[in-house]
Amino acid sequence: MDYYGLMRVYPAFASLLLGLLCGFANAQDAVTPKAPPPASALDASLFYQILLGELNWRAEEPGAAFSILLDAARKTQDSALYRRAVQMALQARSGESALQAARAWAKSMPSSQEANRYTLQILLGLNRVAETLEPLKNEIALTEPAKRRDLIWALPSLYERAQDKQAVVSLMQKALAESLKSPELGATAWSALGRMWHSAGDTQKALEAAQQAQRQDVQSEHAALLALALLAADVPQAETLVQNHLEYARPELRMAYVKTLLTTRRSADATTQLQALRQRSPDYAEAWLVQGALNLQQGMADAAEPQLLHYLELARSNTQGANPQAAQRGQSQAYLALAQIAQQRRDLAAAEQWLNRVDNPDDVLRAQTQRAALMARQGRLEDAILLIRAQPEHSENDARFKRSAEVQLLRENKLYGRARDTLRSFIAERPEEPDLVYELAMVQEKLGDFADMERLLRQQMTSRPDDPHVYNALGYSLADRGERLPEAMALITKALELAPNDPYITDSLAWAHFRSGNLTEARRLLQQAFTDRPDAEIAAHLGEVLWLSNERSQAIDTFQQGLKLNPDNETLRETLRRLRVPL
Repeated sequence: MDYYGLMRVYPAFASLLLGLLCGFANAQDAVTPKAPPPASALDASLFYQILLGELNWRAEEPGAAFSILLDAARKTQDSALYRRAVQMALQARSGESALQAARAWAKSMPSSQEANRYTLQILLGLNRVAETLEPLKNEIALTEPAKRRDLIWALPSLYERAQDKQAVVSLMQKALAESLKSPELGATAWSALGRMWHSAGDTQKALEAAQQAQRQDVQSEHAALLALALLAADVPQAETLVQNHLEYARPELRMAYVKTLLTTRRSADATTQLQALRQRSPDYAEAWLVQGALNLQQGMADAAEPQLLHYLELARSNTQGANPQAAQRGQSQAYLALAQIAQQRRDLAAAEQWLNRVDNPDDVLRAQTQRAALMARQGRLEDAILLIRAQPEHSENDARFKRSAEVQLLRENKLYGRARDTLRSFIAERPEEPDLVYELAMVQEKLGDFADMERLLRQQMTSRPDDPHVYNALGYSLADRGERLPEAMALITKALELAPNDPYITDSLAWAHFRSGNLTEARRLLQQAFTDRPDAEIAAHLGEVLWLSNERSQAIDTFQQGLKLNPDNETLRETLRRLRVPL
């Protein structure tokens, strides 16, 4: 017999024995007589049964080990032994055995939440959703009252991998029957049920559940969170529910509303909510960061800069309770934005100083590509490209970002032939990457090879029929050249159907109307696009329409706004030269 092997007892077994033996007193440590300890079930026979089970486990006989440990657990009614039997079965990838042990454990100890939770999780892992009703009811009943609301809200996440969502909805309705009527839990229960309806694809019933939840408790954050999810899924009726809750909302929820508005391209509404948030919670740092980034995106660098600096001041002082990773990411985002502002002002030294402060791993690559752009502006294009190529790649997204950044540098420096050759080499290595083909089409347009540009874009329409940018690119190119204008209009309209309210596509449609001689509609669309997204190229188009409509003062004002947004924009500069605008 291998006595040394017997001495090296499996670590889990050692812990198990320690737990079972903890009730025994050590006679050598006793100074005064003590009351005798409670009797232990660990007699010699049971000790060797447990030891035999562990030895079988070490000998890679999981079936025998499991049976021995489960038998010992049943004899002793000991939770540690039940837990060990369940874990053995799980490690041996025997779901049925694990379920058998968990159910035996829950039956022998009905008040054990751990036993019930194992049973529930194993059933879910086995995709036996219909059998989870009783464990689910037990889980709610066994959870202490103060934590039941959070448990109920989290229930839909337990079932996110279930294939039959309708069956899950039916099951949850039964499990939550009492909670739905409870004054304390009703709003959360309806919200959780609404999440499941949403997951099952029935947004109308999800909306009705959110409405019922808010009727029970307008202060319920869970009802507002469900409404936010529905609003993001293009259910406009849900917005009323979100707004009803704003009076009671934590800053985090109002910020989630802001981000939903920004995602749906409602910048003006997002700005209104940000202003309200900053008034109610002036020390909530993220509001200043998002407002600064939004202003920068809209070309208002002078307004963005103090907001970003104030965010950094708040972020440095509000360290208690902050998520260190989120704080680091937010500060890096602010540094990048401030570097962009400095670059726009041609203060390259200040831009470099801001970039040097970026330390969040997820933003280092972006900082380096921004630094490469600074180098290129100083006439060091080759060094800039080498800097981009030298950056490590932690994911395929990083690799794509590097390829795009290199091509962008070449395009910004008007090296279109080199950009074309670089893209062709990338495509040869990665023919499955559609963005490279799209970029090649844009470069071919710059080179005047419109036939190949159209061939590439038509190819993209076949492989990516739901990509609005492909239709918009071809439609705009045709309109800009004044060719096949009805077809150009149809292509751009198709793009707008795929991406409603996109200001750049709206700009394209306006330009098609302009080329067709419809200045009134062109002006209306361009003003709408410029309001939604102040951009130098849109300013160039709007300014030209105003100029040719003999509204010269408004045109000059629009051109000046465009120059402030981006003084180097090629389209704007060419328009000013061609129209001989006196600025």
